[in-house]
Amino acid sequence: MEKELNISIDEPIFSISTAAKLLGISIPTLRIYEKEGLIIPFRKKSNQRLYSQNDIKRIKCIRATINEKKISINGIKSLYALIPCWDIVKCSEEERQNCPAYTESAQPCWTYDHSGRICKSRNCYDCEVYKGLIDCKDVKEFLKKIKEQRQAV
Repeated sequence: MEKELNISIDEPIFSISTAAKLLGISIPTLRIYEKEGLIIPFRKKSNQRLYSQNDIKRIKCIRATINEKKISINGIKSLYALIPCWDIVKCSEEERQNCPAYTESAQPCWTYDHSGRICKSRNCYDCEVYKGLIDCKDVKEFLKKIKEQRQAV
């Protein structure tokens, strides 16, 4: 009798070398995506990077965007930067004015220093802004939901 593995798709279980093999890319490529702010790998206390099934899905989507749609890393960062994180985490007007994710549009919110802001106690890896972008094909739906929530208020 086979034992079924009951692992959440959000559970970080793959090492960087395993993730690279699953994706058919090099370890340095994964590190570049992290350095550029496209992904946030989970970090163990030992600082070892771990990736979940959803992380793998996100990276596949990033790869397809780069290779098939010919959008550069900077282009993807610019698209991610347009996500109104302040609406999702319900920042006050004062917090918005003091937040580079609101006042600038060069990179995703999770790449900025959040000290002294509403997000300071949040782990960006677990934040709904970051988690909402696992599948590139769902970005429009994600943005529509935000707009609908904003209009409902």
